[in-house]
Amino acid sequence: MPTKTFTSGRIRTADWDPATRQLDIHWDNKSVLAYKQVPQEVFRRLCAAPNPAAYWEDRIADEYPKATAVATGSADEAGKKFDGLFGGAD
Repeated sequence: MPTKTFTSGRIRTADWDPATRQLDIHWDNKSVLAYKQVPQEVFRRLCAAPNPAAYWEDRIADEYPKATAVATGSADEAGKKFDGLFGGAD
């Protein structure tokens, strides 16, 4: 699954699945928006855009159907986050 990490702006990462053509956009506020039937060229242009958030707003937000975001991270990572919040059973 191709992934693009952005170092500035509101978008942190974008994941595009070629099998399903789903685009998951991870934002700086930890939210994830997902879109179905996104062509590879749209993902490529998002990755190359000087302002990816503006490209998303102009070319993706209202053009493609929304989807459920694909879960990222492992169960082990989730357990570590939980233990970090509430303390582990040592």
